Amino acid sequence: MHLTGRLYGVLCLLATLLGFSLTPSAQAADGVSTTAASEATTSSALLAQLQKMQSAAQRLNYSGSFVYQQAAQMRSSRVTHVVAGKSELEKLELLDGKPREFVRDNEDVASYDPDQRIVRREKRVTRDTFPAIVDARPEDLARFYRLQSDGDERVAGRSCQAIVLAPRDKLRYGYRFCADQATGLLLRAQTLDGRGEVIEQIAFTQIDIGGIDRARVNPTYKDTRGWRIEKAALVPADLSAWQITPPPGFRKIQQVRRVISDSGEAGAAPVQNRPAEREVSQIVFSDGLAAISVFIEPGSQGREEGTIQQGAMNILGRRQGDYWLTVVGEVPAAAIRQVANSIELKSK
Repeated sequence: MHLTGRLYGVLCLLATLLGFSLTPSAQAADGVSTTAASEATTSSALLAQLQKMQSAAQRLNYSGSFVYQQAAQMRSSRVTHVVAGKSELEKLELLDGKPREFVRDNEDVASYDPDQRIVRREKRVTRDTFPAIVDARPEDLARFYRLQSDGDERVAGRSCQAIVLAPRDKLRYGYRFCADQATGLLLRAQTLDGRGEVIEQIAFTQIDIGGIDRARVNPTYKDTRGWRIEKAALVPADLSAWQITPPPGFRKIQQVRRVISDSGEAGAAPVQNRPAEREVSQIVFSDGLAAISVFIEPGSQGREEGTIQQGAMNILGRRQGDYWLTVVGEVPAAAIRQVANSIELKSK
């Protein structure tokens, strides 16, 4: 998770979840055939519903405000999405705190920071921005989540159908989605921990579907003369020397090198005894709902090992030989520890 990129992912688009019964499914000793047949019949219809939800976020024109809640923190944003010919255009505006804006044209993303007068341009790293948070074939997800219907609800003034994805193991969270009955567009997503408690949720509070003018996805900051233009130093990398075993169902989707800044803001002083910029390697794994990133950088002095949790996000930092490793993911802490303990550097 490129900490900026993926946390932006978390802020803008993450989350999801399940409403009841997060107990991992076990293979029952009795009544297996009956249970399996019933589950298969139910899953078939729900897979189609999940596919419709996934497609709606990519093909529909919509604009709406949504709230992202993580523990006691709440943030509001507005997303506008327009499909014009072969272009998928999207504009994300952060409505709380310092103004920020992200404008996407297919795979190209420009972020606008008016306070710092900076425009950053980079390629899209992940495809899980709300409401398009599913990035996998639904039938693949069914291998690691039990799909259940959870009735009808109402979100942002629209009727929606709830789908529960209950994890089949303890290495991922459950999810509960509520999709618009008329269009299939995801209106609300919740994430629950192993006790069935909501640890993150994201939901529209107002949404217009259809009839969205293309001009609404244009950048708010049209005159950027005098602004600093930055291009993200993100390049593909061969990190095959690092052997990492993710949880079942997670596959490697990206390995890159990027340059990140310690200063955080333009003009800020660099952290003492550390360069203002440094190169970090990143390997990303995903099961189509959750993502786990491993950040690798040389040098481990002056850092304290440990773990922290922020909502559904668990982060672990440790030194390994001459390297500092950071494992980040929207998965239970046990999954993060398992990944961290599996990391080995093989000599080429």
